[in-house]
Amino acid sequence: MSPLNSGSMPVLVLLLLFGHSLAAPPSFTVDYEKDCFRKDGEEFRYISGSIHYSRIPRVYWKDRLLKMYMAGLNAIQTYIPWNFHEPSPGQYNFSGDRDVEHFLQLAQDIGLLVILRPGPYICAEWDMGGLPAWLLNKKHIVLRSSDPDYIAAVDKWMGKLLPMIKPHLYQNGGPVITVQVENEYGSYFACDFNYMRHLMKLFRSYLGEKAVLFTTDGAGLSYLKCGAIQGLYSTVDFGPGGNVTAAFDAQRHVEPHGPLVNSEFYAGWLDNWGHHHSVVSSAIVAKSLNEMLFLGANVNLYMFIGGTNFGYWNGANAPYSPQPTSYDYDAPLTEAGDLTEKYFAIREVIKMYRKVPEGPIPPTTPKYAYGEVKLTKLQTVSDALEVLSLSGPITSLYPQSFIELNQDFGFVLYRTKLPVNCSKPTPLSSPLNGVHDRAYVSVDKVAVGILERNKVITINVTGKAGSQVDILVENMGRINYGRDINDFKGLVSNLTLGANLLTDWTMYSLSIDKAVDQGLLRGTGPTAADGTQPASLSPPAFYEGTFIIPDGIPQLPQDTYIKLPNWRKGQIWINGFNIGRYWPSRGPQVTLFVPASILSTAAPNNVTVLELEVDPCIPGPCTVEFTDTPILNATVKSQHKQLRKHFNRDDLL
Repeated sequence: MSPLNSGSMPVLVLLLLFGHSLAAPPSFTVDYEKDCFRKDGEEFRYISGSIHYSRIPRVYWKDRLLKMYMAGLNAIQTYIPWNFHEPSPGQYNFSGDRDVEHFLQLAQDIGLLVILRPGPYICAEWDMGGLPAWLLNKKHIVLRSSDPDYIAAVDKWMGKLLPMIKPHLYQNGGPVITVQVENEYGSYFACDFNYMRHLMKLFRSYLGEKAVLFTTDGAGLSYLKCGAIQGLYSTVDFGPGGNVTAAFDAQRHVEPHGPLVNSEFYAGWLDNWGHHHSVVSSAIVAKSLNEMLFLGANVNLYMFIGGTNFGYWNGANAPYSPQPTSYDYDAPLTEAGDLTEKYFAIREVIKMYRKVPEGPIPPTTPKYAYGEVKLTKLQTVSDALEVLSLSGPITSLYPQSFIELNQDFGFVLYRTKLPVNCSKPTPLSSPLNGVHDRAYVSVDKVAVGILERNKVITINVTGKAGSQVDILVENMGRINYGRDINDFKGLVSNLTLGANLLTDWTMYSLSIDKAVDQGLLRGTGPTAADGTQPASLSPPAFYEGTFIIPDGIPQLPQDTYIKLPNWRKGQIWINGFNIGRYWPSRGPQVTLFVPASILSTAAPNNVTVLELEVDPCIPGPCTVEFTDTPILNATVKSQHKQLRKHFNRDDLL
């Protein structure tokens, strides 16, 4: 009689029934002896690409991740922007486009591992480097340091976030193989090792001792001096075209053994308003990628897809230079997820080192040119204050900043009166360069000039004593990198008129997004001042139009791009969704990406534009145009050198 018929339950049957529970649990470790990572005990090397879920509509996450997987990547890297999830203290949002857990699960379902960078600071050319603006309520707070107020906020945030992340760690059955602590801290002035030690203990307390925690810094000893810390695995970042061996020598200085890692290999570069569109050769990227993979290094391509700074989320460099709405980054996948020559060049390099998935690559999503849409003028900002300022006016002897007015993003209108007669042109000045960031000035509803941070601190005005002065101040994005990230907005110092200090201000925090979404703006016809405007300048005003997506054409709606001929600078909403800033007069970006997910085939689509500088309806008519082709590289005149974040070839020497 066989054992199976003996009535006993043999070991073989037990193994068949329960063998999976006896297998070794998933593991991901650093092997210092063999200079590699180990995944489930086997030597492992990741080839990863950066994707920021916060810059891509949720409906497109799967498409972008699939394209990354089909390129041969076995991992993706993403940031978690604190300010994207905690807009005010203790108020959290992880739903919809902010559902980071869904994003992680989607990556795992597709077959991608995840390198997670939860901050608390992320840089990322994102507003204030991901730190929430409400931290600045403590005016003298020292960000990214052991400052007690900052640490208390970080502890509370990480106490919310890290328990959500723990189930997604690889050893717990999830896709997250490594977690970064802080970001490029060696490039920050504070050099506070107690702060980094505190973060390390905080991450360990929530994620456990088995989680692989790491840091990233520029590939130079000066960066690693304050960025590397015992207990966290040190990695470096650098771009193509330099000496790869010398760059990794910097990592080896602080990590003599362990895997070589380039956590940010720059496949492109960021843009700034008023500078040329950054382009990095596919051939140079492919060559440097091949050199790193030949050395056995782990590589993350930053960015593999950049996406879009919708709304007000773009950051800025110092000296003050904001990034545009597009975060295309000249990446292998475009802002809209389109396949590029660079994508296929990178795929061919990866093929030399690992098997890439077989089958068709998801195609570039179709784009549709919906054509011209006629807009009509609604109201000037000054005339619409009753519906725009939900909190009502606030008075003060001196102007208050956005933070003091409980306004994080967008616009604030500051109102005062001319204290004296100005029959001759009189200088209105911000002597301490206190306009953060751009101010549109009107006297008795006539536009008279624009003040701009670091660029224009004085304009001339005329008017009678008692004339109403309206100054609409635009927050164009907080500095995201360097010592100036504590970037206060609004009129952050006093203005003068000739020899007089301007006082007695009335200030209006503007809830423009709510007003647009709720349809509160209505046309009032031309104002009395309209006929007397200088041809070159008009008061900030709203414009509106609608368009219907045609019937009888399959697969609509489709993605599109909006172009604004004869418009100068402002903000666009479509169906209440804030598409972002436009500034074609400065460039290089001319068109704004409009994802199909915000368009409707069931009802007319609403287009609302806040134009800040000109009236495009004079002499009229004024139109916007929906096109199927992006324009991100319009020629611009730039008096500044290309801004680099912190990497240059000298760092490798």
